[in-house]
Amino acid sequence: MAPDAEEPRLLVRGGHRLSGQVTVAGAKNSALKLMAASLLSSGTSVLHNVPDIQDVRTMREVLEYLDAVVQFDQGTMTIDTTAVQSHVAPYDLVQKMRASIQIMGPLVARFGRARVAMPGGCNLGPRKIDIHLRGLAEMGGVVRSDHGFVEVTASRPARGGPDPRLS
Repeated sequence: MAPDAEEPRLLVRGGHRLSGQVTVAGAKNSALKLMAASLLSSGTSVLHNVPDIQDVRTMREVLEYLDAVVQFDQGTMTIDTTAVQSHVAPYDLVQKMRASIQIMGPLVARFGRARVAMPGGCNLGPRKIDIHLRGLAEMGGVVRSDHGFVEVTASRPARGGPDPRLS
């Protein structure tokens, strides 16, 4: 901001009670993570307040490619992952959206391995996914990169809970 430019201000005059209703839209980033997390187990997940935007539609396509059954009606998404057997995410869909890398962890946890195309879809240009890969490696995954795909294989069974090194 230029030194002589006035900072934006919001002037509130008191003495009047505010009332009304505000509908809060669902958060895209939360919805995408929860959609990916539905892959952690076989069964049905129900998500509410999911925004109807392109990234959500693309993640839906990724889940459906993996044989999940996804229904979406007025902000409520039902995801049934019972039939999901594949650990491979398709290049053409993953390239559309950076957030699709988030399916890698749930696939590794569920199947012991995952093969996911390097993500695309970021208007800011290429961004690293090293934090995802480092996290999977810290949990015992063996990470390899091969012809535009990242492959992770679990070297030991997935386990949850606090890290005993931090106690």
